[in-house]
Amino acid sequence: MTLAVTPQAQVDRSAGVTAPAGFRAAGVIAGIKPSGKPDLTVVVNDGPDQAAAGVFTTNKVKAAPVLWSQQVLTAGKLKAVVLNSGGANACTGPEGFQDTHATAEELAAVLQVGAAEIGVCSTGLIGERLPMEKLIPGITQCVDALGASAEHGLAAATAVMTTDNVPKQAALTHPDGWHIGGFAKGAGMCAPNMATMLSVITTDAIVAQPQLDHALRNAVEHTFNRLDVDGGTSTNDTVLLLSSGASGVTVPADEFEAALTALAADLVKQLQADAEGVTKHVSITVKGAATAAEAVAAAKVVAEDNLCKTAFFASDPNWGRIAMAIGNAPTAFDPALLDITLNGAPIMVAGGKGVDRSEADLSGLEIDVQIDLHAGDASATVLTTDLSHAYVEENSAYSS
Repeated sequence: MTLAVTPQAQVDRSAGVTAPAGFRAAGVIAGIKPSGKPDLTVVVNDGPDQAAAGVFTTNKVKAAPVLWSQQVLTAGKLKAVVLNSGGANACTGPEGFQDTHATAEELAAVLQVGAAEIGVCSTGLIGERLPMEKLIPGITQCVDALGASAEHGLAAATAVMTTDNVPKQAALTHPDGWHIGGFAKGAGMCAPNMATMLSVITTDAIVAQPQLDHALRNAVEHTFNRLDVDGGTSTNDTVLLLSSGASGVTVPADEFEAALTALAADLVKQLQADAEGVTKHVSITVKGAATAAEAVAAAKVVAEDNLCKTAFFASDPNWGRIAMAIGNAPTAFDPALLDITLNGAPIMVAGGKGVDRSEADLSGLEIDVQIDLHAGDASATVLTTDLSHAYVEENSAYSS
């Protein structure tokens, strides 16, 4: 599937982290998951540049790999990233951090680089130590499987999946001869205050590290941070951006940020489409807010409200629930001016009943919620999903 981004470039979902020159990747079965599914990924930057940036969870309870990757990224470069599924390595104490350190040291030794050049990510059940007797040998297996083909990129995207049903990847080729690609995983525990679960993005553009970091933070704020499946900010959320510079093309900062944002937005749409138990893709736009921050906050209140989400699941245009949720938002507005439109039907107008609710058809997959506060000029959109029987069933049985 190919989506138009600009007249100059397109996002292509058949490619991922290996689309940019200078990158190899692999995903293998190391035996971390009892299911026997792929569970270990390595992405290697062969340079010549090794600039890198990262954005991490704001949760106070941070997994060991988050603490490790934050620490090593203070140098602004990475040679490689190793990611495991099947265990979060969160709330595992000093021993868990030692496991992360040992993971980085093992990959560094195989690649003949320093451990401080290795990023580490983990995803899965919180509170359990990783089976290091399986993970460590799996690293050599993964390095032996490295390659630069599209198949290698897809294998890398597949091995990070937990409750995801499908791998999520995308790439963009710019006509000036540079590329950007990436993968993401995440289906639940998604209300990122930085990013959604795990994502690795690569580029062969020449971008100075400070600009790389700035572009990533801005792109995350307008893409990953605007997906809110269930209000849960994970202990492991990480987005890493690596630049090889192998294209030889120096890219202006604003042009790179636009491409990065387009790529991240596509990954986020894929995350929304594969959310746990999803039957509705919901877009909530708040306009007429006093500030952009208030617009985002108001949209998130609706996105996280269980009564709104169950109404979406039932295709029920119960606008009273949306009005209730907005009234609880940390947002200044006059309730007598509030407008709510559902899939084009102005169902609440000037604080009261608008057209008959039967005119709002929510029976399809897509639900568009437009809320006008009439309190300013700022606006923001947040993506969410419904709250279905399948979501409850999947999450009630996750640890068992």
